[in-house]
Formats: sequence, C-alpha cells, structure tokens
Amino acid sequence: MKKKKIAFVINYFYPDFASTGQLLTELCLDLQEDFEITVIAAQPGYAGEQTKTTKLFEEDYLENIKVIRVRLPKVDKTSKVSRMKYIFSYFMLANLALWKEKGVDAIYTISQPPVLGGLIGTIGKFLKRSKHIYNIQDFNPEQAAAVSYTNKQSVFKLAKKVDMLSCSYSDCVIVVGNDMSETLKKRFDNKKVPHHVVINNWTNEDEILPLEKKDVHIQEFLKENNLQNKFIIMYSGNIGLYYDLENIIKVTEHFQSYEDLAFVFIGEGAVKQKMKSFVEEKEINNVHFLPYQPKEFIKYSLNAADVHLVVNQKGIKGVSVPSKIYGVMAAGKPILGVLEQGSEAQMLIAKGKCGVVVEPQDYQGITEKIESLYELEKEKLLNLGFNGRDYLDQHLKREISINKYRETLHNVLQS
Repeated sequence: MKKKKIAFVINYFYPDFASTGQLLTELCLDLQEDFEITVIAAQPGYAGEQTKTTKLFEEDYLENIKVIRVRLPKVDKTSKVSRMKYIFSYFMLANLALWKEKGVDAIYTISQPPVLGGLIGTIGKFLKRSKHIYNIQDFNPEQAAAVSYTNKQSVFKLAKKVDMLSCSYSDCVIVVGNDMSETLKKRFDNKKVPHHVVINNWTNEDEILPLEKKDVHIQEFLKENNLQNKFIIMYSGNIGLYYDLENIIKVTEHFQSYEDLAFVFIGEGAVKQKMKSFVEEKEINNVHFLPYQPKEFIKYSLNAADVHLVVNQKGIKGVSVPSKIYGVMAAGKPILGVLEQGSEAQMLIAKGKCGVVVEPQDYQGITEKIESLYELEKEKLLNLGFNGRDYLDQHLKREISINKYRETLHNVLQS
C-alpha cells in the first residue's frame, strides 16, 4: 500500500539549532517509515550561520526525507524591518515550493513565522486539495502582545483573525500544552472550537542523561570557560524577546561578590547584546555568555549546571511552553522557574517536584530563590533534579509524544 505524502513546511530543520527545528527533525525521522515526507525549510541560519548557496531552492535528503531548502535574506534579530523582510521572503518562497510539490495528501505547518506559518497551510489546503495539520508552538499575535512588540491594535486584531481562520480551516490543530488548549477555546468563546489535540514537546531522554560533574567532557567544558568549582546558574536556549532576560540579568549584580557562584547564558538572540552591555557596565565578572553548543555536546553542557533557569515573560501563560524544560528534566537538574501560576511549565515543575517557581517580574523573588538554592544542602539539591528525571521517564518520554503524533496524522489522513 502506497504511503500517504505529507509536506512539512516548518522553517527550521536539521542542522538548525532552533528547538523547534530539532524537535521536528526527530519527528520526521521517526515517522519516515509511516509516511512519504517532504520538508520545506529555510537554509540553516538560526545561530548566524552563513548561507553559501546562490540558488533560491536547493534539494537535499536526510535519510528517506526529501528536504527543499529556500534561501532567505540574512536576518538581524534586533531589527523589526529585517525580521519582516525575512518572514515575508520565507512566506512567499515556501508557498512557491509547496505549490511545485506534487501528490501532497497533507500539509503540516507550524506557527512560525508568526501567523503566516498557519496561513501557508490554509492556502496550500485549497490549492493542493489536501488536509492541513496546524501545530501551534506559540500563539501569535498574543505572544507579540505580551512584550508590546507593536502598539498598533489594528495589526493585532487583523493578525488574530487570520490565525483564527487558519485554525478553523485546519483538519487538526496540535498545541503543546494544556494551558494552550484553554487559549484556543477562549479564542473561539468555546463555540465551534477547532478539532485539536494536546501533544507535549520532548527531548531525547536516551541521549540526555544525568551526569556527574566529574565526567571528563564536563570537566573540559568547565576548565575551558573558567567555571571550575563554581555553583552554576545556567540559561541555555534562545536569548530572545519573550523571556524578560534583559531585566532578569540585573539580579546578577546582587551576586557579583559571590566568588564561587557563576551565571552562564548559552545561546544567541535579540537581547543578548543588551544583557552583555549591562554586565560590562556594572563590571560583573561572574556572568558568562557562550554560543550555542553543538547538538552532540548539549548533554554535557546541560549537566555542567547546578540549577537551570526556565523563564517566560509575563503574559505568556497559555501562549507558549519553553521547550528547554524537557532537556533540563532529562539531565536531572533542579529548575528555577520564572513562570506564571497555571502555565504548563509551572505545572510540570509542581507535578515533578523538581524546582521552585517565581512569578515573572518578581526580581526580588528571583534573587531570594537563587540564594536559597545556593545555600541548600547538596543532597537535597540533587534530589530535586532527580525528581524531574523520574517524572519525565514516567510521563514525558519522547516515544509517548511521537506515538501521539503518529496516531493523529493517521487519523487526519483517514478521515
């Protein structure tokens, strides 16, 4: 029996560093025996990589997966004009690449770029007479509204209507948190709510395991970055607009005299330079900024920390779930969550008994929690982390989520 063909239009894909790119690469690899898969994605560039090709479209293969990469203008994440140019270029080229693809039974899109990601699927559904599965990783324009990305209410209203249209016309909406399911229902006032399922994101729990700091690779990492014998508070991921990191960084000033404590921020993003400028201006010597680590090394860099920051800006509850929480739980590390009560990530920390949580913008509270974790007995701190790993093994394994995706896609294609 011939496999059904799914076109994944997903912006980021292997070898991009973006968390959604890594997740969807794993999803496609795990589903390639079930479906014929074509991926339409941008040329790698999330961490600032240079695109060498001059072709608008370049065809490649990852195992049995056909990958069509589109060449886009370089994006300056601190510039709204640059971001918009990148987004609209992707929108136009992804639509063109999808139009040229033959025999598509279903189109799978994600909520990136904001709003337009879903619209690609809506347009494609009618032009290709196919099914559309819409995976919402972040609700927009609600996410942009939370950080006041623009003050033009007319833009927000139009964007929301367009995204609701994409939800309505999709054959299935997939959201990544129970709080996001509630947001979808509220969008439609609990009337004619689109068919949807909740499927958690994941990490590769067989790859990321709890490791002791004496591991040779971790020791090399600590030595290279002058972090030996330090109590490390780490943030690993996108240093972007939706996390309030440009203000959270200010709590480091309180700890600048703590010689055996270090803050480590791993990643790139729109507010990184602003954070670095604050640290330089205040002459804080125990804050370190590092680039994204290679995918195969993340299991070591995550384990170098004593505590991990998992944060979201105020207003993000029900809008987005920080997927870094799964990697931290897999590594068996305690979490300091800067998260709203009732948000998916806060509930995971509470259920897993794997950390402490402070409300966003409570900077005094963040300072106090860091002090209490710093002073906590080593065994109690380790146990917090191991609790998280135990909870992940019981409820959040990659296999559980992948099987839910497999079942959902089969159901949509058979309906």
